[in-house]
Amino acid sequence: MSNTEPRPAEQVCVNGPQDPTPPPGAPDAPADPASVEDRSASGLRDGVTRTAAGVELLEPRDVPLGGPRAMTVRRTLPQRARSLVGAWCFLDFYGPDDLSVSTPMRVPRHPHTGLATVSWLFSGRIDHIDSAGNWATVRPGEVALMTAGRGITHSEYSSVDTTTLHGAQLWYALPEEHRFTTPRLDSRPAEVASGDGWRATVFLGELLGVRSPVPTPVPLTGAELRLEPGAELEIEVPAEHEHALLHVSGAVALDGVDVAADHLAVVDVGRERLRITAGEEPVIALLLGGEPLGEQIVMWWNFVGRSHEEIAAYRAAYQAEMGFEAPEEGSPLRRAPGTLGVADDGGRDGADGGVALGEPVHGALRDALAGSAYADGRAFPQFGDFPPGQEAPLPAPELPGVRMRPRG
Repeated sequence: MSNTEPRPAEQVCVNGPQDPTPPPGAPDAPADPASVEDRSASGLRDGVTRTAAGVELLEPRDVPLGGPRAMTVRRTLPQRARSLVGAWCFLDFYGPDDLSVSTPMRVPRHPHTGLATVSWLFSGRIDHIDSAGNWATVRPGEVALMTAGRGITHSEYSSVDTTTLHGAQLWYALPEEHRFTTPRLDSRPAEVASGDGWRATVFLGELLGVRSPVPTPVPLTGAELRLEPGAELEIEVPAEHEHALLHVSGAVALDGVDVAADHLAVVDVGRERLRITAGEEPVIALLLGGEPLGEQIVMWWNFVGRSHEEIAAYRAAYQAEMGFEAPEEGSPLRRAPGTLGVADDGGRDGADGGVALGEPVHGALRDALAGSAYADGRAFPQFGDFPPGQEAPLPAPELPGVRMRPRG
C-alpha cells in the first residue's frame, strides 16, 4: 500500500514517546491511575493521550488512498508523539467497506525501500503484483509479507469478487544489516491458538505458544485477537519489547484502560504480561510488538532510509526509472548512448542534461543496461521490472522544501 498524501512529511523515527509524561509515582505524575493527561499541550498533535497507568492512546487520522474519490484509510503510525513500536513504523487500517457503494482498493505500481510491508485482512481479497516477479492473492488468515530491501515496486487491487473489504497494512523498518537485502514476498497461512473465550491468529513472531512460519530479521509480534463478550486474555510477553493494541471492533481494554474505537494503545518496555478485556460485544483487535529498533530512521512517502540524502536519491531513481523525470548524474540512464538525448559523442539534448523517458524502463533499454549500477553502487534498475499491460505507476510527490535534520 502506498502513502498517497500529496505533501508527506519527512519523519525522523525513534523508539519511545517523544515527550513522555512523568511515570506513576513521580512528583508531577497524576495521583489517580485511571486519570488521563492530555499531551497535546506539550507540543504533540491533538488527540494523543497518556494514561497514568502507562498506556499511551494514539488517535487515528483519515487519509485518502489514491485521490479525492479513493477509499479512506485510518492511520495511527507514525505520529509526532510516537513513530515506532518496536520496528513497526506504519499502520493503516480500513473498512469494513461495502464495495457496492464504496470505492474499491486501487493502488497502482509504487515503490518501497528499507522496509517490509505486511498485509492482513479480516474480509475480502487483494491481488498483489511486484517487481520481484511475484503475484499473490491476499486472503483472510494468510499473511503476505513483502520485503522491499534495496528497492521494489508493487501494486494492490481488491479482487473483482470482493464485496466487503476490511483489513490493515503495516510496515516495519529493516535494521541496518538487512535494509539492502534482495526483495522478496512471503505468503503463508498464519498459526492459530485458542482458549476459553478467545482466539489468536499469529501472523508474525511467537505468541501464546505458537510461532508464525514467516521469518523476520528483527524480533516482532503480530496477531489478530478475537474475544467473546466479557472474556479476558492474559498474555506473557517479552519485557524487552514494546507493544501496541489496535481496536478494530467491539469494546476492549488494555491493562484496565479502555481503548476507543480505531485507536492504538501503546505500552513501553518493562511489562511481562498484557491483560486484554472484552466488553459486552465480541472484540477484534490487532496486537503488535517488538524489540526497539535502536536505530534512527528517516521515512518519507514510501521510502525508509537513514538520511535526507538517501531519501532524495531513492526518489530521483524512482522518478527516472518510471519515466517521470530526467535522470540525475550517476544514473545509468545518463550514461547509455542513444538514450534520453545522450549522443554517442557524450553530448546531451536538453538544458538539464537529459530528458524524461515518458514511460517506465523496459524492453531493449532495460536489456542494454542489465548489470549496470548507480554511481553509489545501487543496482539498476533499483525498482525492478513490471509485467506489461498494467496501470501507469504513481508519481512521487515533491520533496519537502525544508531539509529534515536527524535527531533522536
